[in-house]
Amino acid sequence: MKYRQLGNTELKVSELSFGTWAIGGSWGQTDDQESLRALERAMDAGVNFFDTADVYGGGHSESLLAKATKGKEDDIHIATKFCRAGDIFDPKTYSEESVRAYCENSLKHLNRERIDLYQIHCPPLEILQDGQVFGVLDKLQQEGKIRHYGVSVETVEEGLLCLENPNVKALQVIFNIFRQKPLEKLFPLAKEKGVGILCRVPLASGLLTGKFTTNASFEEGDHRNFNRDGAQFNVGETFAGIEFNKGVELSEKLRWIAEGRGNMTRAALRWILDQEAVTAAIPGFKTVKQVEDNLAATEVPSFTTEELKRLEDFYKKEVHNHVRGAY
Repeated sequence: MKYRQLGNTELKVSELSFGTWAIGGSWGQTDDQESLRALERAMDAGVNFFDTADVYGGGHSESLLAKATKGKEDDIHIATKFCRAGDIFDPKTYSEESVRAYCENSLKHLNRERIDLYQIHCPPLEILQDGQVFGVLDKLQQEGKIRHYGVSVETVEEGLLCLENPNVKALQVIFNIFRQKPLEKLFPLAKEKGVGILCRVPLASGLLTGKFTTNASFEEGDHRNFNRDGAQFNVGETFAGIEFNKGVELSEKLRWIAEGRGNMTRAALRWILDQEAVTAAIPGFKTVKQVEDNLAATEVPSFTTEELKRLEDFYKKEVHNHVRGAY
């Protein structure tokens, strides 16, 4: 496993880390024992960073991380997120009283005294423009409740705004072969300012594994069923904002990336890791097998300059116009 500096912080995190939304909920049926085995497998392979949120199963994924990392708190870094347990448009959600309560609740679930990276969980642009929440986070940092803080954003505009705050140490963005827009302005500026980049939805909710056909179905409690057109939250969080059947069609045109790299999953993750500004890709998982498949991305060949150009052209000509929602 290779490690990368999280921006200009002292933290060095595994370039292939993991998100825990899937084991918390909203991705269909899960098995807690299998989730714990998968977390153990990841840590055995050198993964030292996990991303979660207080709303993933109402704290369930945080509690699973607490069990899995017991006794390893100094070695395994955890990022969690807050605000979506409340009304994200209400300024009171970002008051000191509210944020402190969210923080204490996460600390309790994680069974830790400090959160390594505390992230605002996709707040509206107006909240970021107001900026008062950053003062609250500064206070929690001074008290030792959090080590560093960052923002999980939906759009490049939000990310650029966050980069104006010198205390924002990490940005979490939707980034994959279908969502290349951050490469233009956001990533170069983040690198210049020493801000870490965490890439979520790296496999476009599974589209970039190449395993789906247009007649695929998903469980009722899976966001790939209930949010496939953005009915519950930002459409970009599901299939990267691309209509499912179109996404299957586009993924078929990408089968070539698997040549010499085992499969499309490993190739799609390798493409993210090949981007200079990226700190870590954070795919989700529900099984040990999925963890192992994702981990293999660190060992497959990087993309050549010609291949990178081919994928850039593919995005601009065939994908960009099909991405729904602001990004």
